[in-house]
Amino acid sequence: MSNKKELLWQSRFSQPFDQEALRFSSSVHIDGLLYREDIQGSIAHATMLGEEGIISNEESAEIVRGLKIVEDEISSGSLVPVWEDEDIHTVIENRLKELIGAAAGKLHSGRSRNDQVATDTRLYLRKNIDNIIDQIEQMQSTLLEKAERYRQTIMFGYTHMQRAQPISAGHYYMAWHSMFGRDAGRLADLRKRAGVSPLGAAAFAGSTLPLNTARSAELLGFEEVFTNSIDAVSDRDLVIEFVSACSVIMMHLSRFSEDVILWSTAEFNYLEISDAFATGSSIMPQKKNADIAELVRGKTGRVYGNLMNLLTIMKGLPLSYNRDMQEDKPPLFDTAETTAQSLSIFRRMVENTWLNEDRLAKLTAEDLSLATEIAEYLVKKQIPFRDAHRITGKIVAYAIEQGKTLPTITLDEYRTFSDAFDQGIYDDLKPDASVNSKKTAGSCSFRSVEQQIEKAKSIIKK
Repeated sequence: MSNKKELLWQSRFSQPFDQEALRFSSSVHIDGLLYREDIQGSIAHATMLGEEGIISNEESAEIVRGLKIVEDEISSGSLVPVWEDEDIHTVIENRLKELIGAAAGKLHSGRSRNDQVATDTRLYLRKNIDNIIDQIEQMQSTLLEKAERYRQTIMFGYTHMQRAQPISAGHYYMAWHSMFGRDAGRLADLRKRAGVSPLGAAAFAGSTLPLNTARSAELLGFEEVFTNSIDAVSDRDLVIEFVSACSVIMMHLSRFSEDVILWSTAEFNYLEISDAFATGSSIMPQKKNADIAELVRGKTGRVYGNLMNLLTIMKGLPLSYNRDMQEDKPPLFDTAETTAQSLSIFRRMVENTWLNEDRLAKLTAEDLSLATEIAEYLVKKQIPFRDAHRITGKIVAYAIEQGKTLPTITLDEYRTFSDAFDQGIYDDLKPDASVNSKKTAGSCSFRSVEQQIEKAKSIIKK
């Protein structure tokens, strides 16, 4: 291989590019990740050029053969891009020229690096969207397993970080299942918009060559072709949308992490994390830390930062392409990797946690969170809800003052607050009765949770 680095655009200039300026502008250490997508796009372009007679079939076949060799060389590590190459496109084209000679120069017919980069980016996005959707679906499967296991386990539901009402633990896990389902839906919707091929837009104005853009799109698996060449090369909405969708995924993971962290503390002791997914302290031997959850919570900030990075890069750019757009790759690549890794490790951690059912049963039976059941009991006795709420509030204050739980207050004591009370109040003051009394669709009753699980399973089968 030749050691001489030839920049693709250099022929117009009389002086060589300053080496410090080249090092500053070189992106090969970043966009090198796109070598597979770049070669995939180039093979499609070369195939189309041959089919349309813009280059000969022999030249097209020779280019495709050479590109496959380059891909193998980069994959095996025998071809290592260096900063002097400027970008991955230069690496590939220069090596192709070494392999097949002058025919390599015909690959760029009717193509600019602008539509080339835009195509690579869309191919990368579709691949990573598919990967993250797969990770989400695995997470949902784990959540379904947890919901089934704990469908009849009763725990506290919280509002304002205060115990609110008893619920099925399965209902809790199905809430996360729903949230991640929306995440997958956002990405699936984005994938459709990523299915538009920019190839043929060239620098930004199109090409005078009779390119078959529909054929290039077909070869790459794109469903549509660009309708405006300026927009085709200057659009980075898809990258921003992707990072935005990943930011929501990370936000959901961060909220879930917060529950895991809190519930695994001695103060809560609702949940136990397997030792395989916890760490200790270098100085305090008794510690067991929820570090995986904490790291996922922390990495959320990285993805948020990537979103602001992209929005800031794009906010002042005139049409069409500008070199600033080179800076979209670091936040895009980091987001894709961080989100996929976070989903994978967090799912495995959730898989290796279990609820402290004995403790939850004891706490929910004794807690004041059954107060809403008293208010609704009175409503069934034809007492207006506002009056029922006021009466129940006084009962709760009495229970706190007397150090009693709601089920241990005697009927005579209840009747001092309202004559509407009878022995039936005690049937309602049981956690399982509270949970199963819920009538509305999507509620926390055992039956409702079972229906949620069955519906989720039926969607998977489709």
